[in-house]
Amino acid sequence: GLGILAGDHAKSASDIGLPFIGMGLMYKHAYFNQLIDENGKQIEYYTELEYDKLPIHLVRNEDGDPLLVSLPLIDHDLYLKIWEVKVGRISIFLLDSTVDKNSEDDKNIIHTLYGGTRETRIQQEIILGIGGLRAIDKMGFKPTIFHINESHSAFLGLERLYDLMNEGIEFKTALEFVRATTIFTTHTPVPAGNEEYDFSLMEKYFAHFWPKLEISHEKFFDLGRNINIHQQENFSLTILALNLSNQANGVSKLHGKISRNMWQKVWPGVPTQEIPIGHVTNGIHTSTWLHGEMIKLFNKEFGQEWYEQIFNQNYWDKIYEISNEILWQTKRRMKENMIQNIRRYYHKRMERINGKKYRYPEAEKILSPDILTIGFARRFAPYKRALLFFKDLERVKKMINHPEYPVQILFSGKSHPANDAGKALINEINELSRTEEFLGKVIFVENYNMNIAHALVSGVDIWLNTPRRPLEASGTSGQKVPINIGINFSVLDGWWLEAYNGQNGWPIGHSRLYDENEEQDQEDSESLYEILENEIVPLYYKKDENGIPQEWIEKTKHSFHSIITAFSAHRMVWEYVQKYYLPAMKRYDKFIQEEYKGLYQFSKWKNRIERRWKNISISLQYDLPWDIDQQILSAGESREIEILIDPAGLSHEELSVDVVISREDAYQGHHHMKVFPMGLVSKDHNGKLEYRTTITAEMDGSYRFNCRLLPTHPDLYNKHELRLTKWLD
Repeated sequence: GLGILAGDHAKSASDIGLPFIGMGLMYKHAYFNQLIDENGKQIEYYTELEYDKLPIHLVRNEDGDPLLVSLPLIDHDLYLKIWEVKVGRISIFLLDSTVDKNSEDDKNIIHTLYGGTRETRIQQEIILGIGGLRAIDKMGFKPTIFHINESHSAFLGLERLYDLMNEGIEFKTALEFVRATTIFTTHTPVPAGNEEYDFSLMEKYFAHFWPKLEISHEKFFDLGRNINIHQQENFSLTILALNLSNQANGVSKLHGKISRNMWQKVWPGVPTQEIPIGHVTNGIHTSTWLHGEMIKLFNKEFGQEWYEQIFNQNYWDKIYEISNEILWQTKRRMKENMIQNIRRYYHKRMERINGKKYRYPEAEKILSPDILTIGFARRFAPYKRALLFFKDLERVKKMINHPEYPVQILFSGKSHPANDAGKALINEINELSRTEEFLGKVIFVENYNMNIAHALVSGVDIWLNTPRRPLEASGTSGQKVPINIGINFSVLDGWWLEAYNGQNGWPIGHSRLYDENEEQDQEDSESLYEILENEIVPLYYKKDENGIPQEWIEKTKHSFHSIITAFSAHRMVWEYVQKYYLPAMKRYDKFIQEEYKGLYQFSKWKNRIERRWKNISISLQYDLPWDIDQQILSAGESREIEILIDPAGLSHEELSVDVVISREDAYQGHHHMKVFPMGLVSKDHNGKLEYRTTITAEMDGSYRFNCRLLPTHPDLYNKHELRLTKWLD
């Protein structure tokens, strides 16, 4: 999933013209290939990549030999060669440990995606982070900023610290520079999905590193210190990445909120709503995922200009100018093309397993382009709930075998080789597909890959997505369906929570959290069946005298129009540019001027703030005639608050002073928080500062008041960058 997203990110960076390179690993066996055996079980096998048949080339030195970089790995040096993949205007570089100088064990470190042991994992991440930076330097690139996608490359920041210290910059100042020029994107909404290592394993691989940084063992481990769900200390790469970056984001609005809750411990004393983790919702590279029929249609209807208009939402009002009949015919061709491809894959599988012997229908008897077709394709993990569709089997049998309005459904996806629960789901779906009522109408397409994904997202009528909310960080597969005249039918999670507008598809269940999984499954399955039976199926089969489902096509137009720009990778990358890349580049330029003069000034200011912060005091100027912890206010009612601050020698320009009020909403189950800036009223001869403000309640309710101080500076990305807060209470 992340690999597909990274590819789309790189392609859009090229289209936009960013000065951009990507760094990854060259897995010589890539990910596994999937076979489904005669009993419906997943079998994994691996094939070695044939590099001479791929559009890649080795990076070479001036003598024409492969350019090599080395890095220490415990007690020896590891050597890496570098492959270059040209993606339009930009390059992606992939590190490869199959170098003659390496031992056989070292050659096999970058063997397969997700393969090996915990040691293999940390070795790969050392190669990506530390080896990647060394490769960038040896090739002559001088990046201004670094974007860490997921925490696997977080060791990059440690190597950057070491490089800066080699220039004579001491640790704390180097840390400021690294933080200022690093963006970190987290892609997982659950603690278990974040990379963590025992201290013993970190010591094994990094015992040489903290002396190089001239810091203690404890200070080094503080950079990633974590207490896991079992209340045990370990080293978290996500916390390391958060500590080595000043800008962080999740990959959807909801995921940003989840991440702020999950990582609040990194910012103690900061309200959850203000944790500086934002969001950039994922998007897709439109032209990669558009079917050829759609491209031909756009060329005919709009001319060649459409590709340059993906950014322009208003341009795509043109979709409503295309006749419903033309769109229906286009979709029909894409659907027929998908069915042909699936029958071809299916035929190969039947030949391999002798399908007739196991009651499988012949390839030409599966699927029909006349039937409403649902697609479900993704990684098979239990939280994706692939079996939710089958929760009420009798009801599903009636839907699929309705004499006038039948339904057919396609499944595809791989389960991690070590995930037995995921593999059991695949097995159960394949077993169901062999029952008499589902023969030829419930199909599992083996070996899910980009080619199969391309066929499915362009051919199905409905894209089904049933994750257990809120475990879908974003998802992007559903974004590929509307641009090919399909419609989403999904749980309100990830990107779909932002996209759904009441006209462009259907939601499953409610936008809320559940205490019990079974309760959620029951409610969501009932919602799924109700909407399928009463809305989706009738709308699809409601056709005019020419066989065109006019209202259905209108809905596909709404679906298309709402997604084409808002959920494109062009929008996503440009949002990264505006929200994160440009601010970091500006900070870089300011910090490096006159041999890091700006950096030293900022670091000196920060050190002064940190030294004096513990001596600051804050108190109420007068005893209040009401309880600050709980005050009942009517809407429009006001209170005046005055506080007195001893700034410990800091100036008022260096302080931001607020009143924070919160109102508990028992019905919604959360707190409404609002911040009121306080104004400086006076400064006495002892340097003490008096602040005052008036707060006004917007709604009736029980309010809690508090006052706080934060350090402020023109160069801060956010008000919590220094992670210093002084509260009145």
